[in-house]
Amino acid sequence: MPHLLHIDSSIQGDRSISRALSARAADAWRAAHPGGTVTYRDLGSDPQPHLTAATLPARRLPPEQHTPAQAASWALTMELVNEVKEADTVLLGLPLYNYAAPSSVKSWIDHLLAPGLSIDTETHTGLLGGREFIVLASRGGGYNEGTPRAGWDHAQAWLPHGVANMGLEPRFITAQLTLAEVNPSMAELIPLAKESRAAAEREIDALWSPVTAEV
Repeated sequence: MPHLLHIDSSIQGDRSISRALSARAADAWRAAHPGGTVTYRDLGSDPQPHLTAATLPARRLPPEQHTPAQAASWALTMELVNEVKEADTVLLGLPLYNYAAPSSVKSWIDHLLAPGLSIDTETHTGLLGGREFIVLASRGGGYNEGTPRAGWDHAQAWLPHGVANMGLEPRFITAQLTLAEVNPSMAELIPLAKESRAAAEREIDALWSPVTAEV
């Protein structure tokens, strides 16, 4: 039975464009996979704790040597890794905050990077490959080549490297200029913002659409 892991990370609630895009993608996945199951995790409202000097050693010590704090951290890591392993498709809603990914997403990935669980300790190859990893990204501004802030989107630049050792390969679907309708100084960009979101929605709608053979 196909299984979806749907993750949001925005702290903007109903105002969030990344949440709207990830919800649309989850609906499209359900429509294409009748009977499929879904696990939902909200990193925005329930962020995972960052690794600390007290909990990081859990990744290199045998379980019998774990302190209570390390045991709890390792248990959470196993839970998060297993959620990915059980999924055929992973959807991640990824807003851009201060030109980078939300810290909750960084913490999620830090927990996933676990020798023996997501990375083979002998071959150092990733153990989470072979599944779809679709990232529904939103950017308040414009960061394409030729714009004043081209290259300032460090979330999309970082994420493929952050998950590469685990074998995950993200596909990005991005809506940008999302602040145009609420920021008066960006009002002239509203048509481009609407066009960007519509293009993202079309790409989402085509993700699992059946291919019609030409005759």
